[in-house]
Amino acid sequence: MKTFTKLAFLGIFAATSIAFSGAAAADDAPVKLGDLEITSAFTKAMLPGQPVGGGYLTVKNNGPADDMLVSVASPVAGTVELHEMAMQGEVMKMRRLDTGIAIPAGKTVELTPGGLHLMFIKVKEPFTQGGKVPVTLTFEKAGKIDITLPVEAAGPGGHVHK
Repeated sequence: MKTFTKLAFLGIFAATSIAFSGAAAADDAPVKLGDLEITSAFTKAMLPGQPVGGGYLTVKNNGPADDMLVSVASPVAGTVELHEMAMQGEVMKMRRLDTGIAIPAGKTVELTPGGLHLMFIKVKEPFTQGGKVPVTLTFEKAGKIDITLPVEAAGPGGHVHK
């Protein structure tokens, strides 16, 4: 029994270490990449069988030059797209942003539910509350950074932007 317990502990420790190695948790403290500061990252729990999910974060550009979030990747989804939701007349429409999301110099850009956001497509397993979703953000000038998005409860509210 002691051997099993010790092996189980080592397995859990190894899995946890691998999951968090090289990935910053953007919700705990600002994550910096060059002049960019990433905060308030999160996603929401999904229903069983739901093939898509949203991701949200805030990027502050403290530098003198504009940058652009050009792509996002995650091992938990077939693809991750950059999306925008906007009113067109009386109808809310969502569209993919093929060129990326501009991060102007000296400005803060928020990716929020109902606005700019990440769209996880062909999710391998629905996100569950309390879990973590690893992502790699690629910026035109600042480069790449790995972060994790904590999974919050499904439904409106819950997350407070910092």
